[in-house]
Amino acid sequence: MARTLNLPALERVLAALDAPRNGAALFALLSTLCVAGLLLAMAESALAREQGLWGGIWAGLSWTITYFGVNVTGILLMDQAQGRPVRDVEEALKTALLRSHKVLMSLALVLAAVAVPVVALLGLLLLVKQPVVGAPLFGVLVPLGVSGAGLLALAVLVIVGPLSGPSVWAGNGARATALMCWRQFRHGLVESAALMLAVMALTAAVTAATSFIVLSGARVMALLSVWWVGIELPPQQLMAGLFGYGLRSLGAAGAPVAASPLGVAALVGGGVVFALGLALPTLVYLRGCCAVYLALSEGAEKE
Repeated sequence: MARTLNLPALERVLAALDAPRNGAALFALLSTLCVAGLLLAMAESALAREQGLWGGIWAGLSWTITYFGVNVTGILLMDQAQGRPVRDVEEALKTALLRSHKVLMSLALVLAAVAVPVVALLGLLLLVKQPVVGAPLFGVLVPLGVSGAGLLALAVLVIVGPLSGPSVWAGNGARATALMCWRQFRHGLVESAALMLAVMALTAAVTAATSFIVLSGARVMALLSVWWVGIELPPQQLMAGLFGYGLRSLGAAGAPVAASPLGVAALVGGGVVFALGLALPTLVYLRGCCAVYLALSEGAEKE
């Protein structure tokens, strides 16, 4: 993997701002959020009726839809990041159904590799109570354990988590993805951390801008709907829809609820805005992860 940071790599990361222009990816992610949200609502309703089995089934389906939907979105964003024509959503779905398991397999391989030093550390910790070697051994294990655990946590945050998916989306297998994570951990942890920090900062900026737009627009709509038009709708109900709450959630929280057609429409419309507000930063983050993977891969090929 690349051991140098350069301007083209940062330009790739900044190009993640173009992710919302990928209509196919935006459609795939919005569809995923809507279907997953509906299934979660069904799970909540089933649990409220004390139907634990159906609640678990709907919740499991929701997580499954989310997993495959994110992979479909990632495949479409990888096409955009590589400068190729973006495939159809249907084709991306077929590809995701064939490839998505490789992400989990690569994570399993990484966990298996990490388990070796973890088990060794746990075994050595059992010896620290021995009268002769215990204290010196513990004095050695403390810095080794702290630094090792910290590096592993950083690797999960900037390598394993964000780069495993893009590697599979680019066409690599589980073993190649796990080896990529290992090589990057050995030779390019700092570079990965720097580029992923840029991606996170960009995502945070998009999230802040999106939140400002949503909250400002919600205040205006609340004024126009309640005070100007005279709709008898609690302002909290309009704002709650923007954060993904429904009538059941509001009622359980003791908030004022208007179970009228206009009240339901406000929650539905707010839910659409909530999905858009969640989708835009997610698109930028996934596109940024693809950009980091491609930048590091191209650097490795040049070496």
